[in-house]
Amino acid sequence: KPRLTDVVPASGVSEAELLAVAIAIEQGSDHPLAAAVVRDGRTRLGDTPAPNAEAIESITGKGVQGRIGGQIVQIGKPGLFQDSASPLSEEMSRAADNLERDGRTVMIVRRGANDLGALGLMDTERGAARPVLQRLRQLGVQSMIMLTGDNQRVADAIATKVGLTEARGGLMPEDKVAAIKQLAGHKGGVAMVGDGVNDAPALANASVGIAMGAAGSDIALETADIALMADDLNHLPFAVGLSRQTTRIIRQNLWVSLGVVAVLIPSTLFGLKIGAAIIFHEGSTLVVVVNALRLLAYKAPAPAQSQAETSADAPIAMRGTQA
Repeated sequence: KPRLTDVVPASGVSEAELLAVAIAIEQGSDHPLAAAVVRDGRTRLGDTPAPNAEAIESITGKGVQGRIGGQIVQIGKPGLFQDSASPLSEEMSRAADNLERDGRTVMIVRRGANDLGALGLMDTERGAARPVLQRLRQLGVQSMIMLTGDNQRVADAIATKVGLTEARGGLMPEDKVAAIKQLAGHKGGVAMVGDGVNDAPALANASVGIAMGAAGSDIALETADIALMADDLNHLPFAVGLSRQTTRIIRQNLWVSLGVVAVLIPSTLFGLKIGAAIIFHEGSTLVVVVNALRLLAYKAPAPAQSQAETSADAPIAMRGTQA
């Protein structure tokens, strides 16, 4: 869960002004970074009121914009302003570089053509992240990759903390789709875990799309194959393990059913009474049912003390905020 750690106003701009403008725009967004700016910004701002903002809209994969007092205000990653008519000032470019070097996610606040300042946010991993990844390894999932719009240095820092195999940063929604398509060629396919609107295309292209139900957007829930109806990563190993156990039991039951039929047909031809054949056939049906009922007792493995790796299997890609 991200938190606001750095507020760097531009020359001639106060910290209170920068935060007030940022809060006014970000409170109209449902992005986790926006929630962190509003929550922590209000704590820093105290009783100072934020201005009214209108016409707030998302800039896909880059930021958000709105109007305050008739002026356009944009908040987003530094790349949002690279191709604009007014690129970032040298002061803001330096501030962004310094924050990124410290492992911060950087957001630039601009009003009209003037840079108001930079905000630095730090992602704090969920307490469940590391044990969940460990349990996935126990289930045989070796490749766990984070796909995020954050810069690569931030992505690498989080990946190291939680034990991800790889982190790919600076991705737009279409880049996530390309990454999923590339990973889908892996033996066993690829599962994608996500929750936002920007994740929906990647979820649709994954072999299995998994949406976080409680925190997920409606479009992510509709697109995904599986919805975990709680904002709790601990359900992920359970879903993976239960799915695999279900597949194993289906195969077992299929072989039992076909095996009994393969034995009974020639047996009846060579003298087995029809009554006995029916008893054997119905008995095999009971075996199949009892075997399937074992799924009711399934429990996902608890985190092992050992960090020993298991055999490689299909990769799982996680959106940045999920980690």
